[in-house]
Amino acid sequence: MLLMEKIKLFPLPGDIVIKKKGLVVVIPITSMIILSIIVTVVLNIIFRR
Repeated sequence: MLLMEKIKLFPLPGDIVIKKKGLVVVIPITSMIILSIIVTVVLNIIFRR
């Protein structure tokens, strides 16, 4: 998440951001789906027999 903030990809469309006085809640649904797909592809490439 910290890396995404630095490269300005955050928040993606589909991520839920709730801003209230003194509080920001971020639910990164789209970001986690994309991260999961990337990790799955990389692990399949690494551990393919």
